[in-house]
Amino acid sequence: MSTNHWIFGICSLLLGGGAVLLGADVRLPGNDQGYAPVQPIAFSHRLHAGELGVDCQYCHFGARQSRHAGVPPASVCMNCHRVVTAGFDALLEEQGRAELEEREARPVVSPELRKLYDALALGEDLEPVPGAEPTPIEWVRVHELADFVYFDHRVHVARDVACETCHGPVQSMDRLRQESDLSMGWCIDCHRARSVDPHAEARADGGRVADHVSTNCVSCHL
Repeated sequence: MSTNHWIFGICSLLLGGGAVLLGADVRLPGNDQGYAPVQPIAFSHRLHAGELGVDCQYCHFGARQSRHAGVPPASVCMNCHRVVTAGFDALLEEQGRAELEEREARPVVSPELRKLYDALALGEDLEPVPGAEPTPIEWVRVHELADFVYFDHRVHVARDVACETCHGPVQSMDRLRQESDLSMGWCIDCHRARSVDPHAEARADGGRVADHVSTNCVSCHL
């Protein structure tokens, strides 16, 4: 085979491979950006955080006092859902049907909330079912950093870093997804953008100023 044929073959291979890569979702290992698993209960952040304006830390209260924000216990859900058992539309529909049929409106429980009550071993009256044991809700984790990365929610919450900075516009998500790639470069870019003004006055004892944001390796890789 002539040299020209070899060159033509190599160029064709490179161009073909490039075309495949451009059309594929190519990413580095560990990059789960866009991951949005189906959850055991169809919890809508758009409804709760968006339309109802529930503060993130009402449910994820661990973010203030722990490295991990944590999954809210079902008891937190029951603070509201012992009273709110279905969407307003479903309640209005039942009320309208009851008026047409000249009867009392029946209790309405949404199928998704029934899953919550079943997990807590609660009956139709939302009281514990005798002899039944609650079972944990097996939520699927969405955001997960590598084991060699140290991340502390407490530090970020204390510095008033908005949850959306890392988790994206959760108030618009029906199903939670990983908005950012959570790569080291992405974290470093954020830290650099929030670094202290290099011309700011240092502390009298020579230590770092209060709003210093570290880009030292050991801050995240202990």
